[in-house]
Amino acid sequence: MTTPSAFDLIFRNAVLRDAADPMDIGVTRGRITAIEPTLACEAVEVDVGGRLALPGFVDSHIHLDKACLLGRCGHDHGSVSEAIRAVAGMKKDFTVEDVYARGARVLERAIVHGTTRMRTHVEIDPRIGLRGFEAVKALKRDYAWAIDLSLCVFPQEGLTNDPGSEELLIQALRDGGKVIGGCPYTDTDPNVHLTRIFDLAHEFDVDVDLHLDFDLDPSWWHLDEVCRQTERRNYGGRVAIGHATKLSALPPERLKSATAQLAQAGVAVTVLPATDLYLMGREVTHNAPRGLALAHKLAREGVVCSVATNNVLNPFTPFGDASLLRMANFYANVAHASVNDFDICLDLVTELPARLMNLGDYGIKVGNPADLVVLDTQDSRFAIAELPDIVMGFKSGRQTFARQRPTLFSPSS
Repeated sequence: MTTPSAFDLIFRNAVLRDAADPMDIGVTRGRITAIEPTLACEAVEVDVGGRLALPGFVDSHIHLDKACLLGRCGHDHGSVSEAIRAVAGMKKDFTVEDVYARGARVLERAIVHGTTRMRTHVEIDPRIGLRGFEAVKALKRDYAWAIDLSLCVFPQEGLTNDPGSEELLIQALRDGGKVIGGCPYTDTDPNVHLTRIFDLAHEFDVDVDLHLDFDLDPSWWHLDEVCRQTERRNYGGRVAIGHATKLSALPPERLKSATAQLAQAGVAVTVLPATDLYLMGREVTHNAPRGLALAHKLAREGVVCSVATNNVLNPFTPFGDASLLRMANFYANVAHASVNDFDICLDLVTELPARLMNLGDYGIKVGNPADLVVLDTQDSRFAIAELPDIVMGFKSGRQTFARQRPTLFSPSS
């Protein structure tokens, strides 16, 4: 039995995914110190009311620096390259203040939608310099009370073909960049691009998170080189690829082989449903392909996978509210997920992206930070099925938001 008076805060009657009955969660100095059916202690109490408690959603791939650009350019872009050019044309005019304001708008939406961990990709090149990086560093500092923000620095327009980008990347890695990304399909020499990214990752001892294979032509790809580099450098478990829409275009036997290759190399996959669906297959006149890698099926075969936001209100994706629960529901619809897949679809925005990001202190477990969100449901499958309200959130035991339940005013009331 836990010693009375050991807690600063107790969450009462919380439904946890790995417990048959509601539990009490004891918190001391911001960390979970007990999880038991009944905790006897005088402490501040929060009655969860038999609702589902999760450790918060994990957004493993978002772009805060180029979010909320609707109205600044046309949005009739028909391809990935056109979207890249549209944003590249605006970047030179981005200021630290502008990036901060747009990023804050998205961060605040993410927080009230239950996200507690996030990896944001930040573009580093001679057009934007380090202005976007400085803005996102400030966001990381100013919103640490509600969300843990990790910065992945990467060259969107290429590396070997964009003089000055590598020097800026090195500067960013020295000044707080915790992950390095890449975009080999925009480079004139993709393999050298990948080699330099892995070289820098090894030099600075950071993980790798790449934009990769973002089209529907399976006759060529960079996945083989990424897996080769990962295995050669013993970097398994530290490499992720985002998009990988080519996987959706593979026939069953090739997909089986690619899945085994990813699992063996320890390369994770992040699926970005809003962007992948918006940009893939736009040129097709009928029976348009979905262009969506099936993350839940890859995960069942041992590939660490996640579903994430990517872009919000910009030429790549002119939609978005930074809700990962909505994104998981959206993914499940498009991916033909069955009811038996609903739990793994929830894993794709919680436990699995936490593994992808190597978050050793994630989860409602003794010793971990008391980060949790409460959903208005009693069954984790219904989190995906009915998109319940996310009623409250906590970071290190401190409440970060609350949402009031709507009131219906019937004629008889």
